[in-house]
Amino acid sequence: MPVPAFITDLRARIGTDLLWLPGVTGAVLDGDRVLLGQRADNGRWALPSGILEPGEQPAVGLAREVAEETGVVVRVLALTSVGAGQEVRYPNGDRSQYLDLTFWCEPVGGDAHVADDESLAVGWFPLDQLPADLTDSSRERLGRALAFRDDPAAGPHFVR
Repeated sequence: MPVPAFITDLRARIGTDLLWLPGVTGAVLDGDRVLLGQRADNGRWALPSGILEPGEQPAVGLAREVAEETGVVVRVLALTSVGAGQEVRYPNGDRSQYLDLTFWCEPVGGDAHVADDESLAVGWFPLDQLPADLTDSSRERLGRALAFRDDPAAGPHFVR
């Protein structure tokens, strides 16, 4: 997975110091199915996600990421959760932490397929038959998106 140029430029200045980055995740739901991708970096299944480009609106960036990774065009319906992840340490020593914005989306076009080098496979899964190796963060974010879908009046999840 290529590192975006703006991150490479930042790393040239700050080295491996902790970098705080905005991330987006999509719970793309089609009835009782969810769109997942099998990650190329660890082989586990996950919700489509990515890093926002500088100045990019979160919902726009998410729609871009989903299309780039899966070939599916989405309509972003609602923000379902906001949360800070744990620090990530990469093999080269870089340290990052992500602020994740998870959105509930619906498909409006395209066919699910591997559309870039970030995924080994892409597919639709029944909600009651999720892969055993679904990442913990995706399982948690999907649960929060489904809770929002079932009760929008409760609002998005966040730590108070």
